[in-house]
Amino acid sequence: MSEITLLLQQLASGDAEARDRLYTALYPELKRLARAHLSRQAPMTLEPAALIHEVWLKSQGEAAEHRAQFFAHASKVMRSVIVDHLRRQNADKRGGPDGPVTLSTGGLEALPAPDVLQLDDVLQQLARADERAHQVVEMRFFGGLELTEIAQVLDISVPTVKRDWQRARAFLYEALQS
Repeated sequence: MSEITLLLQQLASGDAEARDRLYTALYPELKRLARAHLSRQAPMTLEPAALIHEVWLKSQGEAAEHRAQFFAHASKVMRSVIVDHLRRQNADKRGGPDGPVTLSTGGLEALPAPDVLQLDDVLQQLARADERAHQVVEMRFFGGLELTEIAQVLDISVPTVKRDWQRARAFLYEALQS
């Protein structure tokens, strides 16, 4: 059992000190994940540390059984925080939309770069069409989880994750072309 899983279990059982130890243990990996998320965005005022703190605050009530499950949730929260931040930035009273945001996930790089708000709309469409494929995209693209970790979180086989990933990429490619 990994240190993170042990700390998550201690936290779930009510150990208040486990929260601080967990935060200290997860901070470097959360920072790497935050930098990866922000590097795919147009220049913005949101810093990795601020993104990590938002994730940490919004994850306080979430119970995770293991590391992969925690990072799946963290990636979902990061995407949500970035989208909210960009919506605030793009509000008409603040000067309108910024430039495009790139999305580079095998096969999608040939498309013109969608903005984050367009991407969020398409991801919501995917969630309505295929919730599990949507979860795979969030964990893989936004969370940086490996196929085996996604399979563990969703309690499905790796080949099923691969099929969902392929189906989701095709859906995103088609939706972002129009």
